[in-house]
This record gives sequence, C-alpha cells and structure tokens, in this order.
Amino acid sequence: MDDFPELPAQAFAKRDPTPDPMFYARPRFVTHIDDRAIAAVTALYRATFRPGDRLLDLMSSWVSHLPEEIRYGEVVGHGLNREELDANPRLDRRIVQDLNRDAALPLKPDSFDGACVCASIQYLQRPVTVARDVLRVLKPGAPFAVTFSDRCFPTKAVAIWQADGVDNADLVTLYLQRAGFADVVARQVHARDRSGDPLWAVVGRKPSRDA
Repeated sequence: MDDFPELPAQAFAKRDPTPDPMFYARPRFVTHIDDRAIAAVTALYRATFRPGDRLLDLMSSWVSHLPEEIRYGEVVGHGLNREELDANPRLDRRIVQDLNRDAALPLKPDSFDGACVCASIQYLQRPVTVARDVLRVLKPGAPFAVTFSDRCFPTKAVAIWQADGVDNADLVTLYLQRAGFADVVARQVHARDRSGDPLWAVVGRKPSRDA
C-alpha cells in the first residue's frame, strides 16, 4: 500500500473479500458499543463540535450519538445501508457509498465545520485516502473525531487492526497524520474492564491556512 510502504502487502486485506455493500445489505438496528461508551462519544462530540456547525458523520447508521440538546446547522450522514441512514433522525442529508471502492465524497471542498467516525474506522482498506478526502471537505481548523472500541465484525475488519501487538490508537493517529491532519491527539477514554466497553478517541484538525 502506497501510504504504508513499511507494512506487509496484506495489512489491509479482509478475511471476507466480498464487496462490503453485500455484507451490509441487511439493515442492523443495533449499537456497536455499550451505553457507557456511547455516552463518552456524545460527551466528546459536545466538547468538539459547536452549535450551528455543519457536520459530516462518516460511516454512520441509524444513530449518530450527537448530543440531543444541540442544534447543528446541517448533519450529512454517509453509510452503506440506505434503510439505516433513513432511520437516523439527526441526518439532514444522506450519502450511500462504498469508500473502499470510491473514496471521493460528493461534497464541496472547505464546506464542513467538523467530521466524525464512530466504531467503523477498522473497516477502511484505504484509510489514509479516505482521511485525505475528509481533510478536503473540512474548513481550515476544523476537527475530525475518530472513536473506536475493541469490537468489530472480524471478517470485515482489516488484518492489521486485529494483528497481535498493534496499538490501534497509534495506528489511527498515523492514518490522520499521513493524511495531513495537524495537532492529532489520541487518548483512551475508558479502559478495558468488567464495567463496559473500552473506548479510544483520536482527534486531528485540518491545518489553518496560515499554519
């Protein structure tokens, strides 16, 4: 892979090589992290995004975990299942697109105040290419918040995500840095314990024009 010449050729392969839209053709009206982790994602969004912001919810579903009490200017949701996206009341516009086949979002440059991905970054086979296009559509200084746990569909997560000894927070940090994001910060929000799902957050910003 051009963005990671230091990694094995199969680092971003999947056990199930069939096109992702086939796997996600049937809607799944479930959440992929527990309530404690969801609350932490919502708190992160509350602290990161401002009322009135225009947001991109990438790899979304029937729920976005945005704070219910905050009104945003517009929320554009992207995903692979139209029925799930149509059921999401926070979305003002919906895009169905397989980013592993076409990473170019049908969105204008410098048009969003923030973007987020929750519990889905592990399925991207060209994560840096996708992150570069997120960078393109964000306004200068805008944040990109990526959250994830240790849950996944193992046949659809890329190989390196599940490899022994890989720190996924470091991996996502590398994705954002190689895509061109600045001020990338990773932190573990919840540890792995008996009380609930672990959660990590990685946030980077599009460099300002005067940087």
